[in-house]
Amino acid sequence: MNLPAQPASSVTASHALPLARLLNHTADAVQAVRAGQSLNAALANCPAAARPGTQALSFHALRWLGAAQALRTQLAPKAPPPKVDALLLTALALLWPQAEAPYAEHTLVDQAVDAARQRARQSAAFVNAVLRRFLRERDALVAASLRDPLARFNHPLWWVDRLRADWPERWQAIVDADNQRPPMSLRVNARRSDAAGYVARLAEAGIAAEAIGAQAVRLVQPCPVTRLPGFAEGDVSVQDAAAQRAAPLLIGTGLAPGARVLDACAAPGGKTAHLLELADLDVLALDSDPARLTRVHDTLARLGLTAKTVAADAGSPASWWDGRPFDAILLDAPCSAAGIVRRHPDVRWLRRAGDIAALAAIQARLLDALWPLLAPGGRLLYCTCSVFKAEGQDQIDAFLQRQAGATLADSPASPGHLLPLPDNADERPVHEISVAADGFFYSLIEKTA
Repeated sequence: MNLPAQPASSVTASHALPLARLLNHTADAVQAVRAGQSLNAALANCPAAARPGTQALSFHALRWLGAAQALRTQLAPKAPPPKVDALLLTALALLWPQAEAPYAEHTLVDQAVDAARQRARQSAAFVNAVLRRFLRERDALVAASLRDPLARFNHPLWWVDRLRADWPERWQAIVDADNQRPPMSLRVNARRSDAAGYVARLAEAGIAAEAIGAQAVRLVQPCPVTRLPGFAEGDVSVQDAAAQRAAPLLIGTGLAPGARVLDACAAPGGKTAHLLELADLDVLALDSDPARLTRVHDTLARLGLTAKTVAADAGSPASWWDGRPFDAILLDAPCSAAGIVRRHPDVRWLRRAGDIAALAAIQARLLDALWPLLAPGGRLLYCTCSVFKAEGQDQIDAFLQRQAGATLADSPASPGHLLPLPDNADERPVHEISVAADGFFYSLIEKTA
């Protein structure tokens, strides 16, 4: 029997779709991530009508995948075929933790068995037996699983070890934060309105929100952008509060009108747009991926803003630079994305321990390649959405040792590492936003000669 999906409020899904069908799409996404594909790419293969519900269930399943793997190992020590294993892991993740289960447990099991009949008919009895045993023996199985660090932390062990080394007093709080659902924050277009005015518009539309800065708004509950007043017209954009620090930091005490600014890794264009919302600048938005650069075009077009865009490798200036120095450079460098795991729960399962050193080498190459393009007295803002020190403070410490003419800017002060924790935002505030947000690193460097 295919029941319509009727999830709890924490999971958004289409009520018109059978839950068994959503479970199969979610299992496909989990299977793809375990095979090394990003969740975004996996969801692109999902039928449009099923995509919102599949995304919500996939986020939940991937946040609790470590626990699900430990449980499945107890319940079925010999792993079933990947197609069946992905469905089992999905169902187990949705059943545990019990307080966050989006469906009644017997409904979930019944629908998982229906999904198994569609997915691999011969496995339906096996799936039914495994899941019903879990319900019968839940307490003992959970207690045994929690002795496994993978189940306890729901992160790869190398990831936990790195956090422990970098943040010995706060690593477990970071791990816990990674497993929470992220808030939805908005950036109000400064050329159109401010946060207080937009919160009033949201209230008129029946959407509860609070102003968390002059241009920053946080919704009480996430909602589709199609419900946001003026979104299509460019009045507002979706952007986490931590990412909203970049443009004010780079503009600092004020770039002159028409100042030349390079956004070196611009896609999808949120920081490019924010710079142009705050000041009249001559911005070059660069990205190595032409397909991703189209997202920059789309973002700027929606907001009614203009920048020159070029598809090129920022680390090879000879192929695109015209020889005129920039007054400011924003380098939002490729990184592990370890600071935005709550927003992209697949990242922790896709990264490998060796990736961090490889990414740090790319970051160093970009810093060294772009530094000569900056005018004397100019500023380069280096940022990553990572909480790993190898991609943040360690990277900048090494850069300052290599470059005699580079120094940390005094005003505004660089915030350094921002952790995704409730008490983190007040440690070294850099502008008016003072709420916990995604994990980021920022360093503003001035060229003295």
